[in-house]
Amino acid sequence: MPALSFRNALPSDAAHCFDIETTAYEGDEAATLEKIATRIAQYPQGFLILEADGEVVGFINSGCAHKVVMSDEAFKELVGHAAEAPNVVIMSVVVAPAHQGKGYSTALMREFVQRMRALGKQTIHLMCKDRHVALYTRLGYRYVQPSASDHGGMAWHEMVMAF
Repeated sequence: MPALSFRNALPSDAAHCFDIETTAYEGDEAATLEKIATRIAQYPQGFLILEADGEVVGFINSGCAHKVVMSDEAFKELVGHAAEAPNVVIMSVVVAPAHQGKGYSTALMREFVQRMRALGKQTIHLMCKDRHVALYTRLGYRYVQPSASDHGGMAWHEMVMAF
């Protein structure tokens, strides 16, 4: 098993994270390089990088809001983001395809949740596809509802974890 480590993203990580995002996500669901760079610049403490033996293999990025509206597309560019807000909204949980199936998403999520708790956050919200609902349920998320979002032309489900 490779040595895993976690750290907050740096501006220099944007291009590599974009490469991972575009290879791991289907269709139009991947964030643009500009969105990823904005998320790193505006909320680095909500952009968690996973390294395996020193290589970036995955990440989670997020923003915070006082009122969460999961179908708000502008929020993906951190419009309305407030770092001090109690509610975290995850925008991407990504592991490079060559490293999928090794438990890295679970490791990333556990570390991310621990860090958000330490920051005093009250909830973590995310949207996922059908095939990931069971995984997030096992990790402690509660199913909320089918999402009104059709991001990337796909069906999504809203989930939440409250502390």
